[in-house]
Amino acid sequence: MTERKPTGVSFESWVDRQVSAAAAKGEFDDLPGAGKPLPKTDGKDTALAWVVNKVRAEGHDVSALLPPSLAIAKELDDLPDTLARVRREARVREIVEDLNERIRAEHRRPAGGPVLRARPLDVEEVVTSWREAAS
Repeated sequence: MTERKPTGVSFESWVDRQVSAAAAKGEFDDLPGAGKPLPKTDGKDTALAWVVNKVRAEGHDVSALLPPSLAIAKELDDLPDTLARVRREARVREIVEDLNERIRAEHRRPAGGPVLRARPLDVEEVVTSWREAAS
């Protein structure tokens, strides 16, 4: 853990001192990509595009970067595949009820992006479909 910034010292100079101390200890030596140029861009890249590419390159799911309404819509599209991997009915109910609560919360929230056009799911209907698919 780093030390606290002393009073009377500007944030910039405090950070500069910490970076200089770490460099002197060799903490930046042998980092991956050291001495290599940054990847070329076509000039259309944004900071968000860089983040998305980095998240994908590291094998993570980029849906967390979506606005909530789009993330929920994607989750609804993926729901059949998600439920196909579930073995317990109680867990199916938990997943659907959690999704329904997030749908309701999104409908209550002022629109700050794309509008969510989905309505909460009928839990019993989803469970029945899951049972039929599982048998």
